[in-house]
Amino acid sequence: MASLLDSENSNPVSLVDLPIGASARIAEIRGGRKLARRLLSLGLRVGSEIAILHHRGRGVVLSTGDTRVALGGGIVEKLMVESLGSDGANADQRGGQPLNR
Repeated sequence: MASLLDSENSNPVSLVDLPIGASARIAEIRGGRKLARRLLSLGLRVGSEIAILHHRGRGVVLSTGDTRVALGGGIVEKLMVESLGSDGANADQRGGQPLNR
């Protein structure tokens, strides 16, 4: 069975399915023009690379570059992503940040 984080898996999955510490690229926004504009104002567009920092209920806190963004569950379900791998092995599960060792 293939993992969601398998680098050979190019099929987009919902952002909600990725674990803390995972890195991904936004492949598709399954929403209207208004949602796409709203996400663009937050620095998120198709092709943006993101990292999952926290899960908050159905919502997610993610980072893109130096920016952190909190998205609610309704928006998260509409973002389809392609996994780039995971830093989860080196992440602090409370915050998803790499540990300094």
